[in-house]
Amino acid sequence: MENSKIFPELFVLGAGPGDPELITMKGHRVLKEADVILYDNLANKELLALARANCETIYVGKQPYGSYTPQETIHEMIKHFAFTKGKVVRLKGGDPFIFGRGFEEIIYAREHGIKTHFIPGITSMQASGFEDIPLTHRAVSEGIWMITGTKKDGTLSSDLKLAMQSNATVVIYMGMKQLAVIAATYIEQGKGTTPAAIIQHASLPQKKIVTGFVENLPEMAAAGNLTYPALIIIGEVVNFHSKNTTDL
Repeated sequence: MENSKIFPELFVLGAGPGDPELITMKGHRVLKEADVILYDNLANKELLALARANCETIYVGKQPYGSYTPQETIHEMIKHFAFTKGKVVRLKGGDPFIFGRGFEEIIYAREHGIKTHFIPGITSMQASGFEDIPLTHRAVSEGIWMITGTKKDGTLSSDLKLAMQSNATVVIYMGMKQLAVIAATYIEQGKGTTPAAIIQHASLPQKKIVTGFVENLPEMAAAGNLTYPALIIIGEVVNFHSKNTTDL
């Protein structure tokens, strides 16, 4: 009889780039109403403090290139908790629809009769503004290319060669294992001296940033001791990076 009162819902919620204060007001409210929160590795754990005392919080994160919870398992957990608890919040870092698997989870939930909701988050590339690196700037960058550094087969997206032909800013997610390939691709096209930055934890106190030329990406990362996850930004907008800030 109790289960008949449960209304299964899934909220796929973007936690933003790290700073817990950058979550949306709607996301803040939904976290306080959740019955279960399934949270990722990149979602700031401070957000879990918003949950009610009887809310169940479960880590289903994926360490970069390390241990992870299989997507199939996450799907089953969504279904199980939606029908046994009610309001499930899938808390994911950044924006779940930008190189996340949020839409896959929404499709799965709908196929099983679960009502779904999407709440966007600030994606990590927008945090470059904290380092005075605008993603666009009139007469400098005519647009933005967002590219994955790790496709399903583990390789770098071939779209990079197309992006290099434009004046747009190139932002590469999940590309830290591909630094040498990225550098070589630019060098081959005679664009090795294009400004580049690598940013880690841009919205958090432990932020790190290195800047230089794209041809030196591997050396830049090593010198700054930058690891995963980090964002790679390539283009003239990098030159706006404030020299008054302290790198590393």
